[in-house]
Amino acid sequence: MPRTLPSVAFGSIDVRTPLVMPYQRIGIMGGSFNPPHEGHAVVAATALKRLQLDQLWWLVTPGNPLKSHDGLAPLAERMAACAALATDPAMHVTAFEAQLKTPYTAATLRFLGKRYPKTAFIWVMGADNLATFHRWQHWRMIARAMPIAVVDRPGWRMAALASPAAHALSRARVPESGAAALALYPAPSWCLLSTRLSHASSTQMRATRAKT
Repeated sequence: MPRTLPSVAFGSIDVRTPLVMPYQRIGIMGGSFNPPHEGHAVVAATALKRLQLDQLWWLVTPGNPLKSHDGLAPLAERMAACAALATDPAMHVTAFEAQLKTPYTAATLRFLGKRYPKTAFIWVMGADNLATFHRWQHWRMIARAMPIAVVDRPGWRMAALASPAAHALSRARVPESGAAALALYPAPSWCLLSTRLSHASSTQMRATRAKT
């Protein structure tokens, strides 16, 4: 894996994101969504409400660099499936990372910060992602790029809180009572949000499909 951030087209007008207005609060929920499921919808809805966001983007990645691409559905198919779940008008499905030509979150967040310096972005992820966050390329850079909202997932809460990243960022944790103001906190800042738990899993859904 590369040790430096890949070069991305920060100023290119060819990279099209959903419409952004200055001073908005926008949550970014990235993933391969292969396929998307109720658990993703719960995370998105929880973040939108609890963080008092103006927008929540489902950022569909061309492919997770930590996962095999075997069985990865076409990007357009995954985007359509996300759109079927992202029913709130404040939610938008996008795949602009394909235009950036990078699968790495650190490069994506750097792009957003440079293009939209007056926008308050929050990275949104499930507790299962926090458990392995220390394995992500430039994860400390990601934490410094914008606040992070971690939404609880079944069976992952304790593993997430015991993870190397959670320990390294322990002093940056914001109480759940402060979630509504997380966008205003300087990075690194993160908050764990409790919510209704859905046991839906992309891995299980793919396994079920393979048997049919």
